[in-house]
Amino acid sequence: MKRFYAAVAAHPAERGFGVSLDGKPLRTPAKAVLVVPTRALAEAIAAEWRDQSGEVKLDALPLTRLASTALDLVAQRQPAVVAEIARYAGTDLVCYRAEHPPELIERQHVLWQPLLDWATLRYDAPLLVTAGVLPVVQPPESLAAYAAAVAAYAPLELAALHLATAVCGSLVVALALIEGRLDTDAAFAAAELDQSFEIERWGEDAEQTQRRAALKEDIALAERFIGLLRS
Repeated sequence: MKRFYAAVAAHPAERGFGVSLDGKPLRTPAKAVLVVPTRALAEAIAAEWRDQSGEVKLDALPLTRLASTALDLVAQRQPAVVAEIARYAGTDLVCYRAEHPPELIERQHVLWQPLLDWATLRYDAPLLVTAGVLPVVQPPESLAAYAAAVAAYAPLELAALHLATAVCGSLVVALALIEGRLDTDAAFAAAELDQSFEIERWGEDAEQTQRRAALKEDIALAERFIGLLRS
């Protein structure tokens, strides 16, 4: 759609900070007034709209989209979103190790085991590790602990955690990102370890390059969103 506004401003609003376009409040797709808890996030959202020229491109509004998702969808069905995220602990990427070759086994141990050890101590929730693809049944008390940890997040944080968990295929990696244990590059390396290993051996095609770039962008968005929420 064409740019339909001239002035963009972030401003204090009830229960936080909002963004206005020509003095009118920015609204979510569900028509709710978009209000976020920190000025930093509101200013960043305003900058997305200010940077549009000619045509307003939705893919150039990632912070707006994620905030809208949190307000329109996550906040309205928070228990279901918590359950959806927490389910990843039952089949977490970092718990499923290769059976061969030795180089990959070693790389997984070096990169994934410290994350698993961190999560075990952070949430008092050990997870079992297995080799191969056959499922392992995780301790119920650990799954309950991860569910409780996820449930402690507010809707906007949950939206970022949901994004990171889904694209990484790992609640452990996503929690480490959200908690500041990992940055974007480290989270990407953990999530894409197996694929990166295969690419080193066999090369990368255009489709893989595009997929991996999109995945890294999503991880970076989740990290940036959380950072602005906590600024």
